[in-house]
Amino acid sequence: MMGLPRLLLVDDDVDLVEMMREYLEPEGFRVDFAHDGPMFHAADPASADLIILDVMLPGRSGFDLLRDFRRDSDVPVIMLTAKDNDVDRVVGLEIGADDYVSKPFNPRELVARVRAVLRRTASPAKSAAEAVTRLLAGDIVLSPSSREAWRDDRPLDLTTAEFNLLEAFLRRPGQVISRDDLSQAAFGRQTGTKIDRNVDGLISKLRRKLDPDNASTERIKTVRNAGYIYARHGAGGRS
Repeated sequence: MMGLPRLLLVDDDVDLVEMMREYLEPEGFRVDFAHDGPMFHAADPASADLIILDVMLPGRSGFDLLRDFRRDSDVPVIMLTAKDNDVDRVVGLEIGADDYVSKPFNPRELVARVRAVLRRTASPAKSAAEAVTRLLAGDIVLSPSSREAWRDDRPLDLTTAEFNLLEAFLRRPGQVISRDDLSQAAFGRQTGTKIDRNVDGLISKLRRKLDPDNASTERIKTVRNAGYIYARHGAGGRS
């Protein structure tokens, strides 16, 4: 967990914070939280990779916290604002917010905004280090650290389980991987007829997303009584 990007969620809605945490952690983030100003300061915000900060907080507002925080830190901040409140958005951006998300929001939009801000604010050294660890397999590129994947430079819209499965294949291209191992990679569990069916179904979905015009078995081949193999020509290695 220590190598994952650290997010600090600051919102007094306990249920919303828990929902965000449950969604963000499987997407590859380490999540801490605070519900007010004192908790925010106690959570060591300067060590976070990104802060998600609600405008409406008990005591000091999110604007007040951000204004003070910006005197000493450039950690990126995404503000949570009321729906259709242009004033909040403008004020937040003027005092140093990097982006905003309006409530109520789609969790997938929040993840996309977080990743976009992290990419935009990453230091050159950090960006270079991430590029070194990307996995390559023919026309597929996968970044384990940012949990993004591309085919021919076009982003792939993968679920968490699909991404985990593709990563497992790209780490062992040309090798047969059992259904148990693929289940462990995708779902964190193994064994059972139902699990086998889940893996088979997930393979079919991944094939369609990797090759929407021709979801054949040429890229991911079935090996009878053994599992699957990522057999794309030229697969393998790290950039």
